[in-house]
Amino acid sequence: MIDTINFTPYSSFIGGIIIGFAVVLFFITTGRLAGISGIISSTLENNENKFSNALFLIGLVLGPIAFIFFSKNNVIFIMTSSLPSIIIGGLLVGIGTKIGKGCTSGHGICGISRLSMRSILATIIFMIFAMITVYIFQILEVS
Repeated sequence: MIDTINFTPYSSFIGGIIIGFAVVLFFITTGRLAGISGIISSTLENNENKFSNALFLIGLVLGPIAFIFFSKNNVIFIMTSSLPSIIIGGLLVGIGTKIGKGCTSGHGICGISRLSMRSILATIIFMIFAMITVYIFQILEVS
């Protein structure tokens, strides 16, 4: 069932433009694609591009905080209170980004815009498994 309460075409459109601008700005200033897992990995593994990586990651944290601060709406975000689910989910995402050589932002935003078949296929797989996961959690929640 579609959640019409959270259907926000205008703010989603503006958010998409901001994400696109950030990706283009990151590429122009660094010459690299803006895949979050790659940025985090290169920040942790080597000394190259640490400043631009740190700025990008700080922006990822400060952006939502600024939105909440300046927004008139009460932003409610509930993921789960299950610590094992969070840990297992985080580990699976980390393993998946290593196996898939990228994350949803790298493949879904940068890869698809470059018409990369690997990124298109990876994004389709991400979406299928996301839908399956939501379905399973909805079944478990009802029980």
